[in-house]
Amino acid sequence: MSVVIDVLVIIALFSLFAVSHTLLASSIIKIRLRDKLKDKIAFYRMFYNVTSLIMFIIIYSLSPKPDIFIYDLQSPYDIIIFLLQVAALVGFFIAGSQTNFKEFLGVSQIARYINHEYDANDLDEKQTLTTKGLYKYTRHPIYFFSILFLVLRPSMDLFYLVFLVCMICYFFAGSYYEEKKLILNFGDEYLDYQKSVPRIFPKLF
Repeated sequence: MSVVIDVLVIIALFSLFAVSHTLLASSIIKIRLRDKLKDKIAFYRMFYNVTSLIMFIIIYSLSPKPDIFIYDLQSPYDIIIFLLQVAALVGFFIAGSQTNFKEFLGVSQIARYINHEYDANDLDEKQTLTTKGLYKYTRHPIYFFSILFLVLRPSMDLFYLVFLVCMICYFFAGSYYEEKKLILNFGDEYLDYQKSVPRIFPKLF
């Protein structure tokens, strides 16, 4: 029974993080902040990323960690999985390099603000539509490689398994809300892109 409670607590804590993370990313919150802060909204993306990281660390620390192992791969399988995990990490950074990663982090916004070039109508991010490189195969390659990195694990305990399922669900939910914004910004161009490229997992054939 205690294991079931631990799992429910992990899900509840992660849900708390997911809901707050989504609310802080909503256009309604950003528009209200823009109306009050004007072009100082340029600092919001960096604030959002830092607070999200801190919140995630707190949630992770507070989560119960049942002492139950699902599997623990032995050599050479653990080495093979580790190498695949490294490959997924490389893919993550390649995908990041094919979009405006500085904009994602919030660095570009602050640079534009310092240079008195920030347009408050961009809210916290100047969105661009990337359809080349890895984006030809999946609309969200960063999510795809993040999932691969998390799944490809030489050992798995119950906490990590529940955490993994929560993360995958959140990636799918997050991509849905992101795409609503992209449709508003890019209209038919993004709708056509949606029809031709899968959301997260590339087609094998």
